[in-house]
Amino acid sequence: MLLTIKGPIGPAVSDHVRRGLAKAAEQDVQAVILQMDTPGGLDTSMREIIQDILSSPVPVIGYVGPGGARAASAGTYILYACHVAAMAPATNLGAATPVQIGGGSPFSPAREDEEKQKPKKKKDKDQGETEDEADAEAQAEAQADSDEPESAKGHPGLPEKAMNDAIAYIRGLAQKRGRNAEWAEKAVREAASLSAKDALAEGVIDLIAETPEDLLAKMDGRTVDMNGEPRTLDTASLEIVEVEVDWRTRLLGVITNPTVAYLLLMLGMQALVLEFYSGSIVAGVFGGICILLGLYGLHLLPVDYAGLALILLGLALLVAEAFVPSFGVLGIGGLVAFVAGSIMLLDTDVPGYGIPWYLIGSIAAVAAGLMLLTMTMLVRSRRRAVVSGVEQMLDSTGSVIEWADEQGRVRVQGEVWRARAAEAIDPGSRVRVKAIEGLTLVVEPEAEGR
Repeated sequence: MLLTIKGPIGPAVSDHVRRGLAKAAEQDVQAVILQMDTPGGLDTSMREIIQDILSSPVPVIGYVGPGGARAASAGTYILYACHVAAMAPATNLGAATPVQIGGGSPFSPAREDEEKQKPKKKKDKDQGETEDEADAEAQAEAQADSDEPESAKGHPGLPEKAMNDAIAYIRGLAQKRGRNAEWAEKAVREAASLSAKDALAEGVIDLIAETPEDLLAKMDGRTVDMNGEPRTLDTASLEIVEVEVDWRTRLLGVITNPTVAYLLLMLGMQALVLEFYSGSIVAGVFGGICILLGLYGLHLLPVDYAGLALILLGLALLVAEAFVPSFGVLGIGGLVAFVAGSIMLLDTDVPGYGIPWYLIGSIAAVAAGLMLLTMTMLVRSRRRAVVSGVEQMLDSTGSVIEWADEQGRVRVQGEVWRARAAEAIDPGSRVRVKAIEGLTLVVEPEAEGR
């Protein structure tokens, strides 16, 4: 069985490999070739794949190919975990240094190098420094050292812990498979890389093969360790069956793309806003589906939930700007929260798992344009003449329908009103509204010539 990993390693790739290995075990497959061409990926997905490989009852052959492919970063760990490691000519592996998550401070070794380069102060009593002054200066330095954070004093911080964890992890895989553990540590600590030929010479891989078919022929008769039990591979006459990526993996790959998940969340929010404005059932259903898919995709990714909360707050403030006369305060605050949350949303710097700046900027620009348009329309509406209500009725003209003594009925702006006046008015005469008392108009005869 041939399983292919191409591109960044994420939840979709992990799911594809897990179901492929499970299918291989069910169908009594003799071996699985895991062909890789990847720049790396998420640590959680990488570890899930490695756990599946280590527990697989079917031998897994890691193969970096075809020519020109690479198994960088997470791909190196996976290759070390496979029962057999192979590469095609003109391929490479390595650069397995863990990417810092959520920023963080620099590694302490660099700080230690800086500290070593700083000139040391000499305390010499011959230069006029008394013993009391020397003691006071020593106490001050000791106090300053005690006030430094733990990571600054050479104690391991989060970056060092991540580095040491990665080194121990890949060394353990190397020792289990009998491969070069020293170079494995170098790949993590120094981001070292090797070509296929050099990797074979260093004992990092087991063989070089031009194609998967060539790989089967070359590893025929090789003995591998299957969870403590030796197994001799008989692969010379095996047929290779490639497992195609199904719709489930494709869908998972799409919605776990950070850009797609981000856009789904934005579209869903805007559709719900449209639902609130118009009451359209279609917009509400579409928005609900988009939000659920977006949240599911983000749930499988290393999300900073503070960033997600800022995005939701920003959208809420932008919507509130259209209803609350804040003169732009809510809108500007919403834009700041939205942009800050978008930048913070994904808590990783792994290649292929970031949200493009131009996308954040474009959505923010559209939101700013809509906010500006809303404010402009509100200002114009305040300057527009009144077209309804009591104020609009004043000084309007109409005709008398019927009249008796000092009251009667008049037609004004197409509506019939009760009216009264200080004098008798003939039916059919024109009158002008001077005041409104409840539901009764106070009118007077319209002067001739007006």
